[in-house]
Amino acid sequence: MENQPLIESTRLPVVRRFTYGVGHVLNDLCASLWFTYLVVFFHRVLQFDNAAAGYVMMTGQVFDAISTPLVGYESDVSRGLCNYGKRKSWHLVGSFCVAVAFIFVFHSCFGCTVSTSLWAKFIYYVPFLFLSQFGWASVQISHLALIPELTSDEHERVELNTIRYSFTVISNITVFVIMWLLLKFSDNGHPMHPLSTSLGPDDLHQFQMLVYIVVAIGGVFCFIFHIGTKEKSTRPTQKGLETSQTSLQRSHGTMIWKDWLKCRQFYQVAGIYMCTRLMVNVSQVYVPLYVTDTLQLNKDYVALIPLVIYISGFVSSLIIKPLNRFVGRKMAFFLSAVLVLGACDWILVGDVGKQVFGIAILLGSGGSMALVTSLSMTADLINQNTESGAFVYGAMSFTDKLSNGLAVLVIQLVHPCKSNAVNDDNSVMAAGLNEGCCAACHDFYQTVMAYVPGGAAILSLIILATLIRTKIGQRNNTGEVLSINPEEPH
Repeated sequence: MENQPLIESTRLPVVRRFTYGVGHVLNDLCASLWFTYLVVFFHRVLQFDNAAAGYVMMTGQVFDAISTPLVGYESDVSRGLCNYGKRKSWHLVGSFCVAVAFIFVFHSCFGCTVSTSLWAKFIYYVPFLFLSQFGWASVQISHLALIPELTSDEHERVELNTIRYSFTVISNITVFVIMWLLLKFSDNGHPMHPLSTSLGPDDLHQFQMLVYIVVAIGGVFCFIFHIGTKEKSTRPTQKGLETSQTSLQRSHGTMIWKDWLKCRQFYQVAGIYMCTRLMVNVSQVYVPLYVTDTLQLNKDYVALIPLVIYISGFVSSLIIKPLNRFVGRKMAFFLSAVLVLGACDWILVGDVGKQVFGIAILLGSGGSMALVTSLSMTADLINQNTESGAFVYGAMSFTDKLSNGLAVLVIQLVHPCKSNAVNDDNSVMAAGLNEGCCAACHDFYQTVMAYVPGGAAILSLIILATLIRTKIGQRNNTGEVLSINPEEPH
């Protein structure tokens, strides 16, 4: 018989699963804004050049990368606000920070004029970037850390991750539908100006309306989460940890943050999670620019194509749980990476036109399956060591944020168009083949969409191969990984 689980394996009620699942909706809505529209918004609407837009993304990602492991550690050792629960306390504070900060991030600079320098505008946004990313990290880490605490059953953990990701997909779909409606009907009152192919300063109002709606919707679901999710009462002081965990030492080996740094699987799972986020996030950032600059589609496609990606992701998320159960984590992740590679290969065909919908379906399905499976791998890695679960999730997120920020910054710095083209009336012309940009711009986003997610998928499969002989989360009291029977599903 296996050791008695430290957390009761009684199945969570449907209502508890639902209220937990909606706890990340505000983060998901804002993340959709961040990854899909931040670069476009600062470059096309606020008229930042390519490099400056990349620095905005990088600054936010660095703040997030620094915040996540620190928040994870503090979330593990803190008491919480007035015994409210340490995870839910961090979630509440983080939600408030996210809601306030994102309103200012996706807004024009207050007090700025035409003569205000670009770097003065950049400095204006820095405090809001910090506040938004600190809040985002607080919500993400506290919400993920609840999964191993709510249930010890690995299949139910997959289910909670699936429910969580399903609401992630629904949140993204919501953002894209709202954005599509705002852009589609933005020119209705101007019959002489049909829907243009590119975003510009005139679309500022649409982005402002979008962020107001997003914050309102997210606030409602945040309230539902806090009302319906019950966190176990804990008092994780250092003395309390030393005393209460002594009796647990023999069964699973207490792990503090230093112990994780000595565990080989910690780095392997982190590598897979980082690659997964690169696959999903980089494609999300550059899909809008790919469809407008490379494929020359109308600007409403910056909402329509991401919408298709997340609808296909939602559909594929429905099969994640049975797929993980029958073929195991590793094979499920392998299949998801193959789908992403198929999409990247399709992109290399060239001017695919409306075939971009097929690419979107493959990206959405593969990205969804990979993300849920990699998060389930992280929960498996934590296993019964929930006393330091938030630190693990924080460390995973650290690799994610830093790598994504660096990737976007490098892409923006090597962009063939180094600055915006400004005409006589001071209006910014969108960087594209038909707007005076160099011919290389036409193929630039095709190259980015094909090689960055594709390269991340290949790297993830290489790391996955190093895990074939081990069962994720199975280790002895010193943190050493134990080998498994190669015929055992895992």
